[in-house]
Amino acid sequence: MPPTNNVSERALRPSVIFRKVTNGFRSEWGAQTYAVFRSVVSTAKLHKRSVLEDLRRVLDTASTGEAITGWGEQLPQRRRRQLANP
Repeated sequence: MPPTNNVSERALRPSVIFRKVTNGFRSEWGAQTYAVFRSVVSTAKLHKRSVLEDLRRVLDTASTGEAITGWGEQLPQRRRRQLANP
């Protein structure tokens, strides 16, 4: 194991650049949505899966309010309620 945190730094870089370019988030919902998006994209790339397919899977599952399986976490309860009651 390398004695540096370069892997972690590289994983955070896209989010830091996005925050810098957009001057931060205007809402808690926006920040959470972006965090989920980056998590899905990073996980798909890490496991050499299609980013588009994983995003579709998350959006399809979220629209039904069901738990997203295979990643070990669910969408936050508040967000599922928002999706269920547009």
